[in-house]
Amino acid sequence: MARIAGVDLPADKRIEVALTYIFGIGRTTARKILAQSGVSPDVRVKALSDEDSGKLRTIIERDYKVEGALRGEVAMNIKRLMDIGAYRGLRHRRGLPVHGQRTKTNARTRKGPKKTAGGMKRPTAAAKPAPAAKKS
Repeated sequence: MARIAGVDLPADKRIEVALTYIFGIGRTTARKILAQSGVSPDVRVKALSDEDSGKLRTIIERDYKVEGALRGEVAMNIKRLMDIGAYRGLRHRRGLPVHGQRTKTNARTRKGPKKTAGGMKRPTAAAKPAPAAKKS
């Protein structure tokens, strides 16, 4: 099992797919890295030589921002939007969709489970005391 950028890559998968287990590397980036290093995308991780895994590791560390550094940058970008008072920062702060989606219905992923307004029973006519009769 190869360890690249602090992530254990699954041994039975092709290296092209296994690289996508690293946060910040998708299929396209994985293909670019493999082309740059000269490693075949069809080779399995368990069949990868130490030399090849070293090449991949150096290319990723040198050219790409992945895992913790990338997560930190994304978090700092969101924090910056909130600090400057931008509309997008306000949406992040309130936990609402940022990219203009509707919120009257849907948006449950961002808003979380429904918060029902019920729970309190309205007083009915039978439960109300009768108004006092006027004495004349």
